[in-house]
Amino acid sequence: MEKFKHLQKIKEIYERGENIIQYLNRIGNNNLNTVEDILISYDFQSGSYVQSFAKNRELKENYCKTLAKLVDNIENVESIIEIGVGEATTLGTLIKHLQNKPSEILGFDISWSRLKFAKEFLKDFGISNVNLFTANLFEIPLPENSVDVVYTSHSIEPNGGTESEALQELYRITKKFLILLEPSYEFANDEAKERMKKHGYVTKLYETAKNLGYKIVEHRLFGLSANPLNPTGLMIIEKNAASFNKLNLVCPISQTELVKHNDSLLYSEKSFLAYPIIDSIPCLLKENAILATHFLTDYQKYKVTNHIAL
Repeated sequence: MEKFKHLQKIKEIYERGENIIQYLNRIGNNNLNTVEDILISYDFQSGSYVQSFAKNRELKENYCKTLAKLVDNIENVESIIEIGVGEATTLGTLIKHLQNKPSEILGFDISWSRLKFAKEFLKDFGISNVNLFTANLFEIPLPENSVDVVYTSHSIEPNGGTESEALQELYRITKKFLILLEPSYEFANDEAKERMKKHGYVTKLYETAKNLGYKIVEHRLFGLSANPLNPTGLMIIEKNAASFNKLNLVCPISQTELVKHNDSLLYSEKSFLAYPIIDSIPCLLKENAILATHFLTDYQKYKVTNHIAL
C-alpha cells in the first residue's frame, strides 16, 4: 500500500473534482489500474452512489427490475452475492424487486467506507439480513461452489487486462449461474471503445469466457445504461457444479474456515490468521491479516503445562 502515503494529496485532488485514478496511474507509472488504485479511488467516492441513486432512481429501479426477472427465472436460488456491492444501491433495489428472495444474501466491496454507506442504505429499505464484508475481487473469502447466483454490476469494469483472473475467481465460488453486467466492448461504438481503453476498463470479458470454456447461455446488450458511452452488456454463464460447499467466510490467503470471536474479529485456527471486524463489517483483504499463532492459547493452562511458577 505504497500510495497510502499520498492520501492527503489525493483528498485534495478529489475535492477539486479531478480524476483520482489518473493521478494514481501517473505517480505509480502504471498503465493498468492496480487493486490499490481502485481501493483508494472508490473509498474517496463513498457516498456518491447514494447521491446518484436519489437523482436517478427511476433508471436504477428499471435496471434492478430487469435483473430481478433474470434471477427469478432461475430455480431454487437460496443464495446470492453481489461482487463489488459498493453502497448497495443495486443490491438493495434488487432485493425489493425479487419475487423469490434467497435466504442468504451477501455483498462485498474492496472499500470499507462504501460498505459503511451500504449498511445505512439497506436500513432505509428495511433490509437487515445482508452479510457485508470487505474483500478483493481476485481473492474472494468464500469456498468454491458455494453461492447459487453470483452477479456483478460494473464492478469488474476498472480491471482491464485481468479479465481471465477475475472470471476464474468468480466462477470458482459460483454453484449455478454467474451473471455479468459489465461494459460491453463488443457492442459499443468507436467512441465508447476508446473511452473504455482510456479508463482501463475490461474489454475482453466475452472473448475470455469463451477461451476458458465456460457455458455462455446469453450475451447481449442489457438495454439500460447510466452512460451511453459505457453501455452495459449482459453475459450469463451457467455452471453445473458436481458438488457444493457450505457458504461461510474463509481466510482469503489459506481458504480455511473463519470463526467469529467476541464480535471483534474472525480467526482461522488452521492458518493462524485473524481479521478485524469494524462496525460489524468483517475486513477480509489479505492485507488486513494479523498473524496470531497463540490467539487460542489459554495463558493459565500454558503456565501449568510448561511448569511455570511465578
